[in-house]
Amino acid sequence: MRLREALEEYLKVRRALGFILAEPSRLLHKFVAYAEQEGASFITTDLALRWAVQPDREPAQRARYLSVVRKFACYVSASDARTEIPPHGLLPHRYRRVQPYLYTDEEIARLVRAAKRLPAPLGLRAATYATLLGLLAVTGMRVSEPVGLNRDDVDLSRGILTVRRTKFGKSRILPLHASTLEALRRYVDLRDRLFPRVGSFFVNERGSRLTVSIVETTFVKLSRQTGLRRPGESHGPRIHDLRHRFAVQTLLRWYRQNIDVERHLPELSAYLGHVHVADTYWYISAVPELLKLATLRLERRGKVR
Repeated sequence: MRLREALEEYLKVRRALGFILAEPSRLLHKFVAYAEQEGASFITTDLALRWAVQPDREPAQRARYLSVVRKFACYVSASDARTEIPPHGLLPHRYRRVQPYLYTDEEIARLVRAAKRLPAPLGLRAATYATLLGLLAVTGMRVSEPVGLNRDDVDLSRGILTVRRTKFGKSRILPLHASTLEALRRYVDLRDRLFPRVGSFFVNERGSRLTVSIVETTFVKLSRQTGLRRPGESHGPRIHDLRHRFAVQTLLRWYRQNIDVERHLPELSAYLGHVHVADTYWYISAVPELLKLATLRLERRGKVR
């Protein structure tokens, strides 16, 4: 079987198991094209390494690219004995999570106000971004999740929002606060006056669905306008940090109210769409105030015993 045929079969099998594989599919198609260009008919460790370590890639990218090929090679090796599976540790790279930026209430308010001033002939672009940023701040959703919402995913009468097939292929239901529902109703009224038949929940001035890249680019512009980044600065607080802020604020509130955090942490994990509760525990170690509160809680428990 040729590599290209093997790739299509591999992707078909894994997608049938529930994997989305957006990035792996893109990378593996590039790898197979590279293999064909090199005249290779089967995978070798040398071929995989040469493709992964191309000079325009950072160490983290190289390690990730080789990992993607390794999984593909494991599958192909079952039908082609010539296949070499690149061993683990060839391109070691330890992933380090970015320290979250914790927005203040005033900073979020400035971002929303700046969004409301975005140039918009119909007024919809400004309303879209202001509502979207507000929703991200109060739900901790990944930016791709509200962008992917359809109008039927937001039930304003029941006060719930359905996030379908997220980062890890799972769906979840989020209950919404009354104030959030009111903001969404105002947005829906404006959107439906302009585009009554549109299927997407959040749309641009043409009535089309937003894209994650455009949302992130717009956010960078807003963060510069509000002083969160200096003009022309490429690094700074990210839109994803709104998710971090929601998680941290929830945990801080629980600790300050003497709520049993360990017992309720799986609830927050489910709300955020984490696959493993350990991903939610990370916030406790990442934020000094949370770590201090958790330590004090453990010390008090030790004294009681």
